[in-house]
Amino acid sequence: MERIVLLVDMNAFYISCEMSRNSALKNIPAAVAGDPQNRTGIVLAANYSARNYGVKTAMTLHEAFKKCPDLVTIAPDHTFYNQRSKEVMSYLHHFSPVIEQNSIDEAWLDITGTEKLFGSPFQVAEKIMTGLKNELDLWCSIGISDNKFLSKMAADMKKPLGITELWPKNITDKLWPMPAQAMYGVGNKTMEKLKALKISTIGEIAAADVSTLVTHLGSVGMDLHRKANGIDSSPVVPHLKDEMKSIGRSTTLKTDAYAADSVRSIFLSLAEDVGIRARNHRKKGTTIQITIKFNDFKSITRQTTTTPTFYTKDLFDMGFALLKKHWPAAKGVRLIGISLTGFDSIDDGRQMSMFDSLNIDSPENKLNNSYKIDEVMDSIRKKHGSTIVSRASLIDKQDT
Repeated sequence: MERIVLLVDMNAFYISCEMSRNSALKNIPAAVAGDPQNRTGIVLAANYSARNYGVKTAMTLHEAFKKCPDLVTIAPDHTFYNQRSKEVMSYLHHFSPVIEQNSIDEAWLDITGTEKLFGSPFQVAEKIMTGLKNELDLWCSIGISDNKFLSKMAADMKKPLGITELWPKNITDKLWPMPAQAMYGVGNKTMEKLKALKISTIGEIAAADVSTLVTHLGSVGMDLHRKANGIDSSPVVPHLKDEMKSIGRSTTLKTDAYAADSVRSIFLSLAEDVGIRARNHRKKGTTIQITIKFNDFKSITRQTTTTPTFYTKDLFDMGFALLKKHWPAAKGVRLIGISLTGFDSIDDGRQMSMFDSLNIDSPENKLNNSYKIDEVMDSIRKKHGSTIVSRASLIDKQDT
């Protein structure tokens, strides 16, 4: 039986998520981007109206506004995008249990043997595209082939809302004329080596001497040669929840900071995000780690161990204590981060005493109340959206 693999690639995912919750953005040039005053002031995703003006991903906002003065920008909301990504992956599971998520906005599906349930590969792709558009208000492009590489290349051939089949018999006409830098797996360094070999197209990679490619590129050369010839035997491997090794968040500061207290609310916001994600995945960690990057671009990491937790208060209290302890005197800091690792079971063994509940000022009761706040806020966010509720200490705080 011939293997059938789809690659579902969400179109302009970040801005599409924003348009799904604010329809007014659909008819104007808009982009998800950082603050122009921020060091990360670049376009993360532009809708197709903005792209018509030449606005592209990774373009600086200064350049984007020169091309499109009326561009509307939205600050990124990664919590919301992760939530929408989960909805997409959940929808894809209706068509196959064998799904390998490649990034936040794309995944491979092995649909081999599902023809009697859903129809031909093209019909399955049409159902997926229509369902994502009608049920989640999100657009996608889909590649169809007998392996992961060719389906990935096919998905990139027609955007937005494109369905492309690329079988081994089609590679001579469809794949080989494409530039080598368009090949999945060819980065800037690899392209420099290919140029040195006077290779500029995927067809030339396919026709190249294998030993020459291996000499100059190592094992990557063999892999590129096989894939350029339409050969990819790698299986679609579902990712399990237990494979998650860490959950972390970091941010580049608007200006260099010289004291831990000046970034207190920013650090709390990072701890909040990590806590929300850990609780969503039902993952309690035993190691809390912080990252500090200085203005000379050198970095340090420090960590502490704890009983299993995924609560914001624990993450912030222990993480911020580490941050203050290891914050250097008179040295500028440009990035801070926090992560949770060492995942354990969901049960932390805590048990409330009936007498503690009678004493609202007891340390144990105060701790349980802080944990309850997390649970209530998570419940509200799931029902009404990730930005509907926030801690008072994070509202209108201006950090250095």
